[in-house]
Amino acid sequence: MGCLGNLIWFVCGGAISGLSWCLAGCLWCATIIGIPVGIQCFKLASLSFFPFGKQIIYGGGACSFLMNIIWLLVSGLPLALEHLTIGLLLCITVIGIPFGLQQFKLAKLALMPFGAEIL
Repeated sequence: MGCLGNLIWFVCGGAISGLSWCLAGCLWCATIIGIPVGIQCFKLASLSFFPFGKQIIYGGGACSFLMNIIWLLVSGLPLALEHLTIGLLLCITVIGIPFGLQQFKLAKLALMPFGAEIL
């Protein structure tokens, strides 16, 4: 399902999600202080383009917690709402349920991207 799922995913919503992460990364990289956050956005954009066959492990410490709070206030909510909305639309049909579940996984990641490891 990995290769075929990623291909269908990219055409049916993955491109839009990935471009949203790229836009957030470009906006964060406009400032020198935001470059580490922008780099994290670009890593998550690659996951958003092709999520099948990848797993996310959450962890981190106090620094990750602080960055997640700043991220949530500045960029996390719009990205999470986008993934949630697309996920709900995809879950309307039986065929779209696996794709909707991937969108929900990305919505959770959009709320807490720091301290998450992609395998």
